[in-house]
Amino acid sequence: MSFFARRSREPQAVFDLTADTFLEAMRSFASAPPAQGSERPWLFAIARHVYAKHCEREARREDAALRAKARRILGAEEIEELTARIDAEQPGRELLDRLARLSVPAREAVELVDISGLTPTEAAAALGVSPGALRVRLVRARAYLRKGA
Repeated sequence: MSFFARRSREPQAVFDLTADTFLEAMRSFASAPPAQGSERPWLFAIARHVYAKHCEREARREDAALRAKARRILGAEEIEELTARIDAEQPGRELLDRLARLSVPAREAVELVDISGLTPTEAAAALGVSPGALRVRLVRARAYLRKGA
């Protein structure tokens, strides 16, 4: 308890961390018992591990609280505007879904030429294929993407 009392001012946290340490010691005793005469360092190593996990959990909890505090409630007009924007992007989401269903080579061809703006020759060089092979991939991929439109 003194190990945790030096690190925390909250009695409940000290009690819980001490209990967690002994639970962890009981769990690990069968698989990794301490060597004869090293029980105390073994227990302190477990306590340090328990405390580190506790600090990580607390940091995540504080981060979540800060994020929650930073959020604001949207007004009715803002909700309507955002809903309209989300609805307007539906075709784009559907196109991205179809793009994700393409084979990797076809998707790479579309991304390099139609999204990144490379010429078919440049894209072919980047992918290590002939310009003719890249054009075939583009034709097939674009036909597939248009089919869903």
